[in-house]
Amino acid sequence: AWYARLDVREDDDWGRVVDAVRARWGRLDGVVNNAGITGFETPDASGAPPAHDPEHASLAAWRAVLATNLDGVFLGCRHAIRAMRANPGDAAGVGSIVNMSSRSGLVGIPRAAAYAASKAAVRNHTKSVALYCAEEGLRIRCNSVHPAAVLTPMWEPMLGDGPARAERMAALVRDTPLRRFGTPEEVAALVVHLLADESAYTTGAEFVLDGGLLAGSAATP
Repeated sequence: AWYARLDVREDDDWGRVVDAVRARWGRLDGVVNNAGITGFETPDASGAPPAHDPEHASLAAWRAVLATNLDGVFLGCRHAIRAMRANPGDAAGVGSIVNMSSRSGLVGIPRAAAYAASKAAVRNHTKSVALYCAEEGLRIRCNSVHPAAVLTPMWEPMLGDGPARAERMAALVRDTPLRRFGTPEEVAALVVHLLADESAYTTGAEFVLDGGLLAGSAATP
């Protein structure tokens, strides 16, 4: 493993890191655009989470979410295409891009409008990237992954700790047919498949990991 700091919102950071990868290994084969925020991470002056409903969200709060969740994906795809197009040898112009969208990109989320809008845009941009690369004659694939309730630190502000944590967890997945949170490992397994040659005929597709939530449930977001 090798680490480089990358702020996904910064074009120069993307250029620096992708060039460093190519200098170190001679090629770039896969990119996973996984950075994301909900917008609730930074409390307002009163200590409460900022409003993110369509009526009360500030423009600054809206833009902050889109800068990471959408601009970051746009930049990641753009730099990935540039690098993968230049891959040497028989595998020139080949690679795989996986964009992390969300179940929230497939339905409306009344109190997290910026997050939902950003993830819906990621879903659509993924398809544009996939079609563009195919049109260019490149073997660069692009697919999106749409997790629902996956137990990552993003959920901690809602779960809290103490004796009521288990009760809150159960309430949050009550309408999920499998009645549990997903795990990061379950998402990672799908991402690995989409990066691998075994999925070479898969591009412009979306993969939902939601415990059956969208299979027919009328659950309120």
